[in-house]
Amino acid sequence: MFSFFPHLLGIRVFISFVGLVGNVFLIFSIVQTTISRVKSFEFFLLGLAAANLEEILIVNIYDIIIYQTSSAATSNWLCRSLKFLTMFGEISSILFTVLISVYRYQKLRDADKRVQAQIYLDSIRSAKMMTGVCVSFSVLLSLPIFVMRVRGSAENGTSSSTGCPPDFFQCDRDNCDLVNGIYKYLFILLCNLLPLIIVTVTGCLIVSVTLSQRKTVTPAVSVSGASQLARRRRRDPRLQRSTIAVLAAMGLFQVDWTLYLIFQLSFSPHDFPFWAEMEFFISTSYTSISPYVYGMGNNLFSLKALIKK
Repeated sequence: MFSFFPHLLGIRVFISFVGLVGNVFLIFSIVQTTISRVKSFEFFLLGLAAANLEEILIVNIYDIIIYQTSSAATSNWLCRSLKFLTMFGEISSILFTVLISVYRYQKLRDADKRVQAQIYLDSIRSAKMMTGVCVSFSVLLSLPIFVMRVRGSAENGTSSSTGCPPDFFQCDRDNCDLVNGIYKYLFILLCNLLPLIIVTVTGCLIVSVTLSQRKTVTPAVSVSGASQLARRRRRDPRLQRSTIAVLAAMGLFQVDWTLYLIFQLSFSPHDFPFWAEMEFFISTSYTSISPYVYGMGNNLFSLKALIKK
């Protein structure tokens, strides 16, 4: 029978509370800006915070209410629906992080040559389209939840009395249905490994571009207005602080999802009694901490942003 370990429950509640406050505050800070003035980067942050908030809320409902409910009346459909929403929030958070990292690299790349010219994602229309792509892709990758085979408690000791398993993939090395196995490794490939590679490569490129710009030697003689503007953009302290925040969030993302990959591929809920708690701490650490990193790095968590009309 699956149950919470009391000494971990307090930590779980604290992490959930921190994540809820951070994401709500980030959404509120961005919404304070008139919608017509919201930039693409803020729009992506808004999508990320909304996905984080949804994931934290649903994963707590799934883990706390469903696991701890002893009523047999809890339907399998409710289990699948809650897990679908959990996976949707998790995938959306990952995709928005990838989108933010790619956007920041494009903004920094060739900034001195581009001067005032905008990149594709600077357009709010393009930003909304990419947001729609992320949401649609998240829905598509979460839908297999409804066709996976869920073993009953007689078949799997890790299932709760309600039929909601701690490991919803239900795919161990020695006992894995075909559909479950395909979905598990497709999810790991498309939603964990590939985004991790993209974020890592993009992070390295951002660091490389930032260092190369700092090493650029500008002549003391008079330069054109365009060159002056480009130089100011490179040295804009707000852009630098925002870039540092993006890099810090990307680093947190890399650590978080690397641990998640190791955890999913190395352990089984049959052999690891802390399976649900460990999966919760790994999967929600990024969603709980990242809003603070982005918010403070972009001056969205300041008193000025809070009282802005």
